Amino acid sequence: MPNENDRLTTLLDVLSTLGTEASTTERGDLDLLDTAELVRRMNAEDRLVPEAVAARSAEIADAVDGITARLREGGRLIYLGAGTAGRIGVLDASECPPTFGTDPSMIVGLIAGGETAIRSAVENAEDDGEAAATSLRELEVGDGDTVVGISASGRTPYVVGGLEFARSVGALTVAIASNADSEIGRVADIAIEIVTGPEFISGSTRLKSGTAQKLVVNMLTTLSMIKLGKTYHGVMVDLLATNEKLRARSIRTVTELTGADVDDAAATLDAADGSVKLAVLMLSTGATADAASRALQDADGILRVAIASLS
Repeated sequence: MPNENDRLTTLLDVLSTLGTEASTTERGDLDLLDTAELVRRMNAEDRLVPEAVAARSAEIADAVDGITARLREGGRLIYLGAGTAGRIGVLDASECPPTFGTDPSMIVGLIAGGETAIRSAVENAEDDGEAAATSLRELEVGDGDTVVGISASGRTPYVVGGLEFARSVGALTVAIASNADSEIGRVADIAIEIVTGPEFISGSTRLKSGTAQKLVVNMLTTLSMIKLGKTYHGVMVDLLATNEKLRARSIRTVTELTGADVDDAAATLDAADGSVKLAVLMLSTGATADAASRALQDADGILRVAIASLS
């Protein structure tokens, strides 16, 4: 078995090949620049990210279609990552219930080191190649689920091990990496490799790599939710009104989509138990709450189809 020095030497060799770890001589003077020039240079680097994401549009679309098909049949979307990548997955998962009215078990974020690692670094957690597989076993992941591994380097053992296990049980596997020909890309069914190049601060993959990861997970869930009927005319109609701002947004959404005044919108929302989608259907068709609810169920929750069935 290789000793620690041998393992570190091998790792250094691997890191030397990664674009995300590269240094550039043109950034050697950053500490000498004034703030305005620092802002300009960092912004210029950040502007490269959307183009790099756009270059992988086909792979992202394949992932969205695969995720949507499995979610429609009751499957789950599960993110895996360590450090920044793990936090981005946890963030995306945690924002779906209030935005789209999903059950918290539908989209799950797993991070190396567990809940503590969301706020603090957990030493060596990302090097545990068995930990993610253990968590996926506990979740009883199977062929109806999608597992998305996120790793800037594309070689994080926690993510590699999780994707290998997920694939072994038939789950759809997706890799999001910031380097081409990544290890996680070779393991996964779909490789989304966003080549963002050297970071503004060498090796700080919370920067361009993290931005690319956020853009991709935004698309994976948002576009899947659109295809599942969680929006209507580009508006959130399954949001959960869990605070005053969201209650106000619910009323505004109903007024905008139906032309009803504020009082009618608020009263219909009350009759619909706060469901924006149900309130819009009731006001658009004149249906009762019970009839509208049945129509939505028959339409698999797709408002446009339900409106057509009652019109």
